[in-house]
Amino acid sequence: MKHLRKITLAAVCMIGIGFFAFRPDERFFEIARNLDIYATLFKELNRYYVDEINPNRLTKMSIESMLKNLDPYTNFYAEDEIEDYRTMTTGQYTGIGAIITNNKGKNIVYSIIEGSPAEKAGVHIGDEIVKIDGVDLTTRKDANPDKLMKGQANSTVKLAVRRVGSPSLVEMNVTREFVKTGNVPYYGMLSDEVGYIDLKDFNQTAAREVKTALVELKGKGMKKLVLDVRENPGGLLDQAVLICNLFIPKDAEVVSNRGKVTEWNKTYTAPMAPVDTEIPLVVLVNGRSASASEIVSGVIQDYDRGVLIGQRTYGKGLVQTTRDLSYNTKLKVTVAKYYIPSGRCIQAIDYSHRNADGSVGKIPDSLKVAFKTRNGRVVYDGGGVEPDVPTDVVSRTSIINSLGSKGLFFDYALKYRAEHPTIKPAKEFELSDAEYQSFVTWLKDKEYDYTTQVERDLGELEASAKKEKYFDAIQEQFKALKTKLTHSKDTDLVSFKKDIKQMLEREIVSHVYLQKGEREFVFRTDPEVKSALDLFKDMPRYEKILKGTK
Repeated sequence: MKHLRKITLAAVCMIGIGFFAFRPDERFFEIARNLDIYATLFKELNRYYVDEINPNRLTKMSIESMLKNLDPYTNFYAEDEIEDYRTMTTGQYTGIGAIITNNKGKNIVYSIIEGSPAEKAGVHIGDEIVKIDGVDLTTRKDANPDKLMKGQANSTVKLAVRRVGSPSLVEMNVTREFVKTGNVPYYGMLSDEVGYIDLKDFNQTAAREVKTALVELKGKGMKKLVLDVRENPGGLLDQAVLICNLFIPKDAEVVSNRGKVTEWNKTYTAPMAPVDTEIPLVVLVNGRSASASEIVSGVIQDYDRGVLIGQRTYGKGLVQTTRDLSYNTKLKVTVAKYYIPSGRCIQAIDYSHRNADGSVGKIPDSLKVAFKTRNGRVVYDGGGVEPDVPTDVVSRTSIINSLGSKGLFFDYALKYRAEHPTIKPAKEFELSDAEYQSFVTWLKDKEYDYTTQVERDLGELEASAKKEKYFDAIQEQFKALKTKLTHSKDTDLVSFKKDIKQMLEREIVSHVYLQKGEREFVFRTDPEVKSALDLFKDMPRYEKILKGTK
């Protein structure tokens, strides 16, 4: 009962926070009444429910259900999740740097952090982790491989792995270290004068990493820069401010936050001398660029400091702060909204009608408010940051989606690496036609069927025609059309050979050369990178965009 009392008190604190959103003189009775209802209900469930209940799980579910009705970013962290929370905010933990996924009951190394103990010890992507310090994961289904691999720095963990192409288990000792998940997994030169920085996170060292990359690239002769914040979900506000500061003058306004607690409202300005306020700059964005990514891209746009290329950003302009709760739990709660220098808020307007993934669809023009950049260009609020040069989202064909979701690119890459211990550098790697045909042959006995969009549309058409009594009249024509449009896997493997081959090559490269190699390979076909390079070749157009005369 003592443990139950602790959990109930934690839940009471959470509910209390929600009710204090109202004025105390109006809601005091409602607070007391509802807290009493919750505590009484919990006690009665614990005493009389036919089966034993799990207080931790039940309380966490009730808290999560309550918070789900607010916004996607107000979250509760139970005591056993605090270490994961620290890893998320600092990007650092003590372990070996191997990311494990459970695939059909097997613990497979899905990714390896570059420079980590796992890479140094020779762990491969695709290795099945069979034993950790003698704990057999094939029989101990309750064992958590991630937790078993973490431990004190400089301690050793013994792994036994099953590797494709190896007849027996491969054993290795890995020394745990402080593993840092970098904010900048790659930077380098795209051409003699164009540099590239891939920014994937905003934890505590993000600004330092970007500055290091920027200075180093300038030392290599960089005259123009591409900053890539695609797929970047955001992170720490202070890091966004410091990264903006690399490109805009000291004391320039970066962002302000405004919320209910007025003493928390604050305007953030660039605190230091910049690194470069003149270098031509392109920022790449997409629908998964959120929060701090949107601050950086929005500030660059508001000051006409660079050109944004890609798709509209996610639309998360909400500020969160972390509050300590009882019994070593935490609440991350939304307390304000972000406003960038033009005065606009990037927050998507209506979270009561959000999509399943938390994103918001097209915002009606009637709900948008116009603002102006420093040069007088018109920009809008209420749903992310619109790029200056929009590009289309690259859609994948049904066969590629199926091969990927079934893990067949991944599995064949394991086979290929086992048969080819060395391959050409990432920038040069390419499968021959004969090697592609070997992949096609390997697929013969694999299950990866799919339904194309055309087939789905035909199915809807058939259902509508039958419902409205037209189908009998068009049955023969419909049957002929369906025969022509029904997919053939063999045909699709030929028709979409180029795209399938590129996906397979990318998977193989990522297994051998990890994140940096994959990034270098993708440059060949990346539409936004190509658009940036084309724009930098036409500097009059670049200037016209920033002046609003494109």
